[in-house]
Amino acid sequence: MMVLRTLLVVFASAVLVSIAPATAPAQQPAAPLALGEAAPEFRLPGVDGKTYTLNDFEDAEVLVVYFTCNHCPTAQAYEDRVARFVETYKDKGVALVAISPNDPKAVRLDELGYSDLNDSFEEMKIRASDHKFNYPYLYDGDTQEVSRAFGVLATPHVYIFDHDRRLRYQGRFDDAEVKEVTSHDAINAVDALLAGKEVPVPTTRVFGCSTKWSDKREDARKSLERWNAEPVELQTIDLDGVAKLAKNDSDDLLLVNLWATWCGPCVAELPEFVEMNRMYRGRDFKLITISLDDLDAQSKALEVLTQHHVSATNYLLDAENRDAFAEALDPQWPGPVPYTLLIAPGGKVLYRHTGEIDPLEVKRAIVDFLGRTY
Repeated sequence: MMVLRTLLVVFASAVLVSIAPATAPAQQPAAPLALGEAAPEFRLPGVDGKTYTLNDFEDAEVLVVYFTCNHCPTAQAYEDRVARFVETYKDKGVALVAISPNDPKAVRLDELGYSDLNDSFEEMKIRASDHKFNYPYLYDGDTQEVSRAFGVLATPHVYIFDHDRRLRYQGRFDDAEVKEVTSHDAINAVDALLAGKEVPVPTTRVFGCSTKWSDKREDARKSLERWNAEPVELQTIDLDGVAKLAKNDSDDLLLVNLWATWCGPCVAELPEFVEMNRMYRGRDFKLITISLDDLDAQSKALEVLTQHHVSATNYLLDAENRDAFAEALDPQWPGPVPYTLLIAPGGKVLYRHTGEIDPLEVKRAIVDFLGRTY
């Protein structure tokens, strides 16, 4: 048993070298739960309003405890597969419960670049509803006691228990995130247990996003400080520049926001655009703001942008003919601000909205285009 635990630590360290810090955080477990150990007790809230314990699954011949989360690209890649697994095995004596181990306050905004949602309990509810999860989805982000008891290395991480609730398999769900699967590890383990046989490969390496333990909150806080210190600039743009922008000959998805300092709703929603910029700018994405203030109000516009830390590509319109501006940017713009566009490479408008945005709606449009997986 000790040899197996030692090998497991070596395997985990090798596979997670790119997603875990060089020195393990104080709260991170040394290794996952050992084979043969009893399933840790838990009492956790579910997105369906119920509270779940280990005893709620006592009738299951096999119990699969699946650690996952909202934001991780790998976790998202497995959602449909896990749902199909549940549907296939629900009448065969197999139960699956999903648990999010992450502290949402320990997740940096730039770690959310493949998601429209963060890892908060409230947004877990949205995720489960949007994707019609057919299994309980529980939250352990406040204390993370259950996740530490299991020794969760990453999301996703699978633990499979027999009828006596002894651990018989831990590791990945299978061997491929988006490519063709060649080793159905978790399914093979479940099939073996249902047949009364030994699990053929009881331990596999995990891959995905590192568990966001609470002691990573400081890193998240420092990242905000760094971003808030970034310089904010404002330059003018004429009609030719606007027309070029609308054609979008770049490889980037452009999020364009028309605003003005005299528009209260415009200013109020600037933080939402800042958050999206910090989430997605590590990908093929660019935030562009265009102020419709008069040219002599440039210093005021820059002051507002600076106050809200809008370190994006910021323009002040240098054109008096607003109709010509609308024709150059988007002929469908009816005139009021705020006005928001999402322009794909090549100039196709994927999203347009007059008035204050629904941030989740915009994030969904962004991720649907950029993709949710690596």
